[in-house]
Amino acid sequence: MSQNKIIVRGAREHNLKNVTVEMPRDQLVVITGLSGSGKSSLAFDTIYAEGQRRYVESLSSYARQFLDQMEKPDVDGIEGLSPAISIEQKTTSRNPRSTVGTVTEIYDYMRLLWARVGVPYSPATGEPITAQTVSQMVDKILEMKEETKIVLLAPIARGKKGEYRREFMDLRKKGYQRVRVDGDMHDISDVPSLDKNIKHDIEVVVDRLKVRSDIQSRLDESIEACLELSGGLLYVLNSDTNERTVYSANFACPVSGFTIDEIEPRIFSFNSPYGACPSCDGLGVKQDFDVSLVVPDENKSLRQGAILPWANSFPPSPYYMSALESIAKFFDVAPTTPWKDIPEDIQQAILYGTGNKPVKMAYDDGLRRYETKKPFEGVIPNLERRYRETSSHKVREELSRFLSVSPCESCGGYRLKPETLAVKINKLHIGQATDMDISSALEWFENLPKKLKKKENEIAEKILKEICERLTFLNNVGLSYLSLGRGAGTLSGGESQRIRLASQIGAGLTGVLYVLDEPSIGLHQRDNDRLLTTLKRLRDLGNTVIVVEHDEDAIRSADFLIDMGPGAGIHGGHVVAIGTPEEVMKSKDSVTVDYLRGDKFIAVPEKRRNGKRITGVSKKSGQLKAIQITGAHGNNLQHVDATFPLGVMTCVTGVSGSGKSTLTIDTLFKVMSQRLMGARQFPEPFESITGLEYVDKVIDIDQSPIGRTPRSNPATYTGAFNHIRDWYAKLPEAKARGYEPGRFSFNVKGGRCEACKGDGVIKIEMHFL
Repeated sequence: MSQNKIIVRGAREHNLKNVTVEMPRDQLVVITGLSGSGKSSLAFDTIYAEGQRRYVESLSSYARQFLDQMEKPDVDGIEGLSPAISIEQKTTSRNPRSTVGTVTEIYDYMRLLWARVGVPYSPATGEPITAQTVSQMVDKILEMKEETKIVLLAPIARGKKGEYRREFMDLRKKGYQRVRVDGDMHDISDVPSLDKNIKHDIEVVVDRLKVRSDIQSRLDESIEACLELSGGLLYVLNSDTNERTVYSANFACPVSGFTIDEIEPRIFSFNSPYGACPSCDGLGVKQDFDVSLVVPDENKSLRQGAILPWANSFPPSPYYMSALESIAKFFDVAPTTPWKDIPEDIQQAILYGTGNKPVKMAYDDGLRRYETKKPFEGVIPNLERRYRETSSHKVREELSRFLSVSPCESCGGYRLKPETLAVKINKLHIGQATDMDISSALEWFENLPKKLKKKENEIAEKILKEICERLTFLNNVGLSYLSLGRGAGTLSGGESQRIRLASQIGAGLTGVLYVLDEPSIGLHQRDNDRLLTTLKRLRDLGNTVIVVEHDEDAIRSADFLIDMGPGAGIHGGHVVAIGTPEEVMKSKDSVTVDYLRGDKFIAVPEKRRNGKRITGVSKKSGQLKAIQITGAHGNNLQHVDATFPLGVMTCVTGVSGSGKSTLTIDTLFKVMSQRLMGARQFPEPFESITGLEYVDKVIDIDQSPIGRTPRSNPATYTGAFNHIRDWYAKLPEAKARGYEPGRFSFNVKGGRCEACKGDGVIKIEMHFL
């Protein structure tokens, strides 16, 4: 066996025709060819699958049962394999809590940095927060209302796991009688046994008293005992209202009383209850009923159904339309008046109610008519109340069509508690740092040591080294325009693939087989050189890099080239040409080489289409049918105005990160699917859109998988299988036996094979093998 080659013998996965191929190790190998020629079957389904399977086989049988093992590929043998890592074009997590910072783990280092070097600032004074003295705490407590019953608590466990038996025993020896465990008071001798796997909050009751002017010396002693027990924290519980006030010997503002319990990495996590903004639960956004969705067509009158959720209410009710007619009559507005012609103050009253002002109204519930005089609730408050109170999934689903997403007002979209955002380094809190794009963030972190004191630099040195390294890798793969706070679900397939690529370079592994799936997709030519430099760096670390690619630059930059073909599907599966790019260029059988040499090319059309024109308007007037969007400002768009003519093929181009996907997918497609098809889509912010009346539906064709079940195939997806089943059901023999089309379906009982439930294969768990 050669030590410097990977040798594949007799590969027959999918359409591969008994392929035998040799490729060098520790080189950049590009596999190219027509779509469907067998590139991915060779790279992923054969080489990567076998490399991963062999690595997993080296683990114990106990460990293997927790891993999803790939099937053994249909190949006679492969020599020279290394442990394999696949970096595919699948998108990153769609979890709304997942961001670029969390996916790359940079945010974990940032949390540690802000926890150890950050300085808390008072929101009231803007000055750094210092420790509270015992006398300041006493003064604050004595400001409370006379005779208020309070309990002084010393927190000894805050969200930590354990049984705490020894701690309770020690407290009893010191003379303490009561403790508060997870919000409930207990005698210390009668505390229920705690689950060691669940996080607990435990506070010791140090004193119980009423607020009076003569308790100052007692308060002094009790507070000191609390601070000693808890390490500097004091909780004052109001027995009447059950409200808790936090005092800290470490961080507290003497002016506003703003206090931070502790500065630990977990308070900077929006995925933890200790750091997440309580208003939006760490999502950074909230859902509100959108007036533009509630009143989508301002040309309609109230009687014609301008208020869409009330006109099409579920369940149907005459009450809503009766109420609208009645409120219109009260304001002396004809129910036939178009919404746009109704005065704005009356529009606001209809949408948001009349407050405390009673309105004389007549209601018709379908059975009887009755009159009443009371404030009008308003359409939006009515929808909010119904959405909040309903137990019906269908009603909630129906009302959710009129919701839109907006940044949370409490945290400003930063996802964190106000006290967390009060902790800053060099005048920036952690949310502002994640808002910077990666190139700006890299520059900021690199210059940070100049702004820190000597002691802070010693603490931050190693953390900053890790952050800067990871940011540099992301910058080098052409992702400098992304921000660390960007949601992972908004990334394109190419962006998420390059993030994983940067993470692998950061891992610094050698002797690994990397298999990549068309990493140049979604990349502007400007960024292609960066990507190829990154792949070569991965190779230079001592790894074998196999890339499935169509890109000309990647093909010409390869150390070794494999061209699959000559056609697609059953006409493919052969190695047409193999060797260095210079050797492959001499091939006369390769379609790829024909285009590389310029023998074949894609002709530029001599004449362009003009698009559809508005009926009845002369062509010379130039009035084309078009969709026009104005003021689009999602992500990095700078209030863009764009016109998309209809009836032509429009191309939106630009460098990576320039806003192409934000404009076309996140704004245009989402607003069209929302307004035309009632889809629950939340477009990026924009000012207005016109021309939707010329279109009846919109379809997004992306790279996501078309089938979610193993039974899905091209015939079922395209609907062709329905006609095939109908055809078979009409055959004489089928009619004689009484077979319906379902008899020929592998998805329903009666038609499918019951031994395999229509899967075609029987899965037998044998992890130990």
